[in-house]
Amino acid sequence: MSTPVTLIGLGPMGQAMVRTLIAAGHPVTVWNRTPSRADALVAEGAVLAASPAEAVAASDVVLLSLTDYAAMYDVLGEATDALRGRAVVNLSSDTPGATRAAARWATAHGATLVAGGVMTPAPGVGTADAYVYYSGPEAVFREHEATLALLGAPRYLGADPGLAQLLYQAQLDVFLTALSGVAHAAALAQAAGVPPTQFVPEALRTLVETPAMIGADGAAGAEFETGVHPGHLSTATMMGATAAHVLGASEELGVDTVLPRAILSHYEAALAAGHGRDNWSAIFEVIKARTPAAQGVGGGS
Repeated sequence: MSTPVTLIGLGPMGQAMVRTLIAAGHPVTVWNRTPSRADALVAEGAVLAASPAEAVAASDVVLLSLTDYAAMYDVLGEATDALRGRAVVNLSSDTPGATRAAARWATAHGATLVAGGVMTPAPGVGTADAYVYYSGPEAVFREHEATLALLGAPRYLGADPGLAQLLYQAQLDVFLTALSGVAHAAALAQAAGVPPTQFVPEALRTLVETPAMIGADGAAGAEFETGVHPGHLSTATMMGATAAHVLGASEELGVDTVLPRAILSHYEAALAAGHGRDNWSAIFEVIKARTPAAQGVGGGS
């Protein structure tokens, strides 16, 4: 028989996880501050717990899908007596430091925390394209890996519970910056009389074509890692001039300038550091952390 699973937090992501687990035959106990969110899930086979303590006691593995890690304390603070011996898999979003603090809190209450970052929107949970970063004690992760794999392909990163959060936030850095870029570009186009419905498909095509432009084989990553930035086509000088033109166009058209100013600042800093003839990837040298403590993430739990 499939192992029982508890899931706390029934937003769109939590609901998608519950349905995926039920479909795979797992008995699922759920809890949410607004109980009515569980109505449809109960009709599909989930069991609604009357309290967080009851929910935690129902399973050896407890999945959390909450707004942030502070919400974990709010919810599980009512269930600390039930936590002993449980694996708490927190799939909520927060900082690496907050995740490490949560791991210490779980340990103090006799539980083990495994951190996760789900790299798919709710409709993608359980599909072939979904994957999830995990970090924390490997033995506990391996014990529940088969169950967790139902949500998306698990990518275990190491014992430091902050690692999964760090890579999750790094991926969101790419995603959110791209969304702001599309919105800013659409605002520029609209200010010139081109409606967003006409322009946005072209902007999305640029996103799709970007890997081929910068090296889909990971060339940029190699340049970031080695610090060698051979300049030939897209030098920091050329890209900096382009960034200045984007800023100028934004100023002329009255579009918000925060994003283009930030981008230009990277190229200005790279040029000031002597990277004008290097590839655009040299901006990494002025963006990256400067101290060993800031660069390291293996701070333990």
